[in-house]
Amino acid sequence: MKKALVFFWLVFLFSAIGCLFWYNDLIYQLPTPIPKDYKSIEKGSLIVFNKDLNKDHSKPVFLHFFNPDCPCSRFNIKHFKSLVKAYGDRIDFRVVVLSPKSFTQEIIQNKFGLQIPILFDATLAKACGVYSTPQAVLLDQDQRLYYRGNYNTTRYCTDEKTSFAKIALTGLLKKQTDLVFSEAALKSYGCTLPDCK
Repeated sequence: MKKALVFFWLVFLFSAIGCLFWYNDLIYQLPTPIPKDYKSIEKGSLIVFNKDLNKDHSKPVFLHFFNPDCPCSRFNIKHFKSLVKAYGDRIDFRVVVLSPKSFTQEIIQNKFGLQIPILFDATLAKACGVYSTPQAVLLDQDQRLYYRGNYNTTRYCTDEKTSFAKIALTGLLKKQTDLVFSEAALKSYGCTLPDCK
């Protein structure tokens, strides 16, 4: 009788753990709900904001929208670092922190292991049409929107065929104006802003 009870208890525990993993995985595979007041920003739109962001316009700007409390943002750190390493000499990378909690520039830089500028300006999300994290925004040298969307279709950014941010970076540097992205690239996935639900 005791063996049967232990067996059923273990089956119950493993089933519960499996259900929790399945549920959490399912949540992050669903698109992020679009806010009621959302205004879409079209490709080619001029993004006007703080002039300190790109003073000399010598390089395109890549904005990485990040929430330290969002699991998807944390999974994305390694991929983002690889983009900075590969394109950092030709692209001006910035991290935009979107969180109701307070963080310092040093804390965020330590999370990434990178000494790049950290911005805490939530108005950038609205200006760029971002309503979830992580999201990539790529602006050309004239501060026009070239790409806003996901990094990849996989949570850990392991699928090279759908490495959308990398494709956008390569396209911009090659001056490809006719680059078209699929709905998987442009429909937001991840954590809602600002409180990571």
